[in-house]
Amino acid sequence: MAQTGTIFFGPVIHSLSASELEIVPFALVAVDAEGKIAAFLDPTNFTQQVQETLEELNFPPETTTIHRLSPGQFLLPGFVDTHNHAPQWAQRGLGQGMHILDWLDAITFPNEARFGDADYARRVYASCVDGFLRQGVTAAAYYGSVHGEATKILAELCVEKGQRALVGKCNMTRNAPDYYRDASVDESLRVTEECISHIRSLDQDLVRPVLTPRFAISCDADLLRGLGDIAHKNPDLAIQTHFNEAEQEMAATRALFPQFGGSEADLYAAYGLLGPRSILAHCCHMSEHELERVAALQCGVAHCPTSNMTVGGGFMAAPVREFLRRGMKVGLGTDSGGGFSSSMLDAMRHAMIASHAREAAAPADKGLAIEEVFYLATLGGARVCGLEDKVGNFVVGKEFDALVVGTRGREQGIMTMVEEEEDSLRTVFDKFVMTGDDRNILRVYVQGRLVKGEA
Repeated sequence: MAQTGTIFFGPVIHSLSASELEIVPFALVAVDAEGKIAAFLDPTNFTQQVQETLEELNFPPETTTIHRLSPGQFLLPGFVDTHNHAPQWAQRGLGQGMHILDWLDAITFPNEARFGDADYARRVYASCVDGFLRQGVTAAAYYGSVHGEATKILAELCVEKGQRALVGKCNMTRNAPDYYRDASVDESLRVTEECISHIRSLDQDLVRPVLTPRFAISCDADLLRGLGDIAHKNPDLAIQTHFNEAEQEMAATRALFPQFGGSEADLYAAYGLLGPRSILAHCCHMSEHELERVAALQCGVAHCPTSNMTVGGGFMAAPVREFLRRGMKVGLGTDSGGGFSSSMLDAMRHAMIASHAREAAAPADKGLAIEEVFYLATLGGARVCGLEDKVGNFVVGKEFDALVVGTRGREQGIMTMVEEEEDSLRTVFDKFVMTGDDRNILRVYVQGRLVKGEA
């Protein structure tokens, strides 16, 4: 007999907006056979309402799986990593403290060049996707290497393992070693279009292609123009690049594109690469002009506090409070391996640290609160990646990308102990966000499919 659906009973915590965290101590979440949320109830008359809901949904008991969360457990939406370099999975933690261009030359380009070997790419990418799923990253925006075959392998592994993803072949035609760059503009564009076609042919709706010019330094004008043409012809295609990351990078960009007066916003816009589909990583150094342009064009910002504080050249704290004040789309990225940690929990903590450091220098920019960084890691990230209609919270009609978190007994791990008679659900949530890790993430679901843990 075919499975009709799945019911979850227990505490649920999710974001409704950047400032509104909804905490439901005991809820029912119904997931249909296609992995969509069919009902979300906070029942007052539990027995009657649950029975009526199951009858309305046509979820007969004999074909419905029921999960009752144990004491200390709760449901969260899956984490969305808005900026990630999949080829850098095996180099995390290397070159910390280096300036960005030096780090690329000494550490990153030699490492990424190895992905010309398809077997090596398959081995590392399999570990990468598994590693992020274990940590509750149900959706990720991945930069691949310059290699078309390796990029296709990454997309296939995401589909196979059940991770939602944006996957893009990295475009680079200059300012990189001869052994690691595209042979020509024509080849870069041809392989990009092949990767787009391949990902779209995989007959699934979890993984999407994304245009990925690494940054303006590595792309000449003809390449940027060609990518802009592809973007124009494909109105559903996301675009990701690095933007105003570090002073060394910005100075090099000004020297290469003097006609834009130092504005990366004007540069990318001129080539048709800025708009609501754009994911701009970092945005650490933003003039008023850049802020106005990025906001007006409705671009998304991938805030990567871990890497911004350890690789690039100095302690860089992006103006996230200002982004939120202007209503801009903002999410969190691990930026691993520039970021030494692949944990979105660490990204949340580091976002708080960076924001409070910024407040010390600019008191009007108040530091971020826990509910705000959690929003950035879930619903905010979904908005940046163009997925807010599908995931990010538990609104009825969205797809069930979720984590079951455990906090008591053997499930506690090393997070702050829970005082069972004293701690509110909000207190337990705060303890998890600030001190928990992947050991507390017991089960992970993507589109209703269990991708970590036991059923």
